[in-house]
Amino acid sequence: MKLLMLGGTEFVGRAVAEAALARGWEVTVFHRGKHAPPEGAAALHGDRGSAAGLAALGEGEWDAVVDTWSGAPSAVRDTARLLAGRVERYAYVSSNSVYAFPPTPPYDEQAPVVAGSPDATDAEDYAQAKRGGELAVTGAFGDRALLLRAGLILGPYENIGRLPWWLTRIARGGPVLAPGPRELALQYIDVRDLAAWTLDALEAGRGGAYNLVSEVGHATMGEFLESCVTVTGADAELRWTAPADVLAAGIAPWIELPLWLAAGELEDAIYGADVSKARADGLRCRPIGETVADTWAWLQGIGGVAPQRPDRPVVGLPPEKEAAVLRG
Repeated sequence: MKLLMLGGTEFVGRAVAEAALARGWEVTVFHRGKHAPPEGAAALHGDRGSAAGLAALGEGEWDAVVDTWSGAPSAVRDTARLLAGRVERYAYVSSNSVYAFPPTPPYDEQAPVVAGSPDATDAEDYAQAKRGGELAVTGAFGDRALLLRAGLILGPYENIGRLPWWLTRIARGGPVLAPGPRELALQYIDVRDLAAWTLDALEAGRGGAYNLVSEVGHATMGEFLESCVTVTGADAELRWTAPADVLAAGIAPWIELPLWLAAGELEDAIYGADVSKARADGLRCRPIGETVADTWAWLQGIGGVAPQRPDRPVVGLPPEKEAAVLRG
C-alpha cells in the first residue's frame, strides 16, 4: 500500500505514519518542514494555508490518504479535489464534536450533526470546521471517503497536554486533587489503536462515518489516576474530591482538570458515543495502564516536557489553586 499522510510529524499523524511503515507500506509525509518525519518516510513540503501550498502534491498516485487537518475546511476541499483522481481512498480524522449539542447518549453515526461548509475559510467554530472538512472530503470522494469521528485521544506524542499534565503533576508527589467520582466512566482512544484501525479500514475499503473511540467505561477516572501513580512511582496521595466541591472552587472541568467532567450535557457529549459500528469492524482498545505507561516512557525519553500545539489552550490546574482546595 502507498499512503500519503497529510501531516505525519506530530501526535495522530505521526502514529498513523509509523504504524503504516511498520506494516511495510510506502509512506509519503506532506508537511511544512517544522518537524522531522518518521524514519523511512518520504517527505514533501508545503503549507495548506497558502495559495501555492499544494504544489508538491501536483503529481503522484497513492492508494490512500489520511488527513488530520483541524483548520479551515477550504484547505481540506482544495486537497481532496486535487487528489480525487489519483488516490483511491481518503480518510479524514474528524471529531465527535460534529454532533449537534447536546446529543442524546448513546449516540451513533446517524445522530444529527452541526451545520458546516466545505468552503469556509476559518475554523473559529471547531465543530463546524470539522463538519465542513467532512463535507469537503465526501464531496470529492463520495463513498470512498472514510470519516473518523474520534473522541478523546491519548497516548505517546500527545501535544494537547492532557495525559502529560496528569503524569507530570502526579510525578511531583504529595497530595493530589482527584476529581470524583472515582467511578466516572471515561471514553477515549489510544492514538495507536486509532492508527491501527484506520489502516485496517483503508485496506478493507471501508467508507462512511465511524465513531472511533473506546466503549464508555473502558476505564474509570480512578483507574486512570491510579495508573499514573503506578507508572511514575511517585509518592502521591490521591485526595478524591466531590464534583460539587471542585466546581465550587471555580475549577474549570476539562481544561484545568483534563479528562474530568461533572455530570451533565457536556459529559454526555464527550463520553456518550455508541461505538458498536467500529467494534463490529474490528476496533480493539488496549488497557489504560498500557497507554499511561507508554506515554510516561515517551515523556521521559524527550526530557519530561511534552510539545504543545500553539492553537490549543494550555491545560492544567495551577498549584496554588489546587493547594487551596486541598486545604479546604
